[in-house]
Amino acid sequence: MSFSFIKRILSGDSHAAVEFYRSCSPKILSYLSRKLPRYEDAQELTNDVFLDAIDSLSMLKKKDCVMAWLYRIAHNKTVDFYRRRKIKSVLLSQIPFLQIVANEINNPEFQFEKDKIRNSIEAVLYGLSAKYRKILTLRYEEKIPVKELAQIFNLSFKATESLIFRARQSFKLAYARSASSGHTENLKYERV
Repeated sequence: MSFSFIKRILSGDSHAAVEFYRSCSPKILSYLSRKLPRYEDAQELTNDVFLDAIDSLSMLKKKDCVMAWLYRIAHNKTVDFYRRRKIKSVLLSQIPFLQIVANEINNPEFQFEKDKIRNSIEAVLYGLSAKYRKILTLRYEEKIPVKELAQIFNLSFKATESLIFRARQSFKLAYARSASSGHTENLKYERV
């Protein structure tokens, strides 16, 4: 392919672009049809190769290596094709698992367990001191930033972080105790 031919394509000559496609596409199509499982995929990727090639023809460094450049684009398109195909197969292979999870979530037993855990957490939370209960509720349920909590509790930022840490530790300890005793419904409301 001559340099003047490429110049014509770059200047917007549509006839030169069509001629470029007609002269080079059979070789690229042949290459892709050997690499891909279906002839239709090879045809589609051939079109993609030439669209990309015409879009980036101005960046071609050596004008005499057009075919090698087209084969490189075709190779990259083939790699992308198989990469997308693998990702799709991995995602589709997860659908049965996701359906099982969705069925479990809607299962009344799951809802019962979820409610039981929520009740346990609430029982433990109400067993904490009012200050610990308030800071944990504001921080984790209402999602209030530590900086705002410091203003609410009239503490420094570091003191607020320490208070949150102590409240969490107290909650963990109380929850562990309630879990080991096997019942949180009758949890004694202890101040920690």
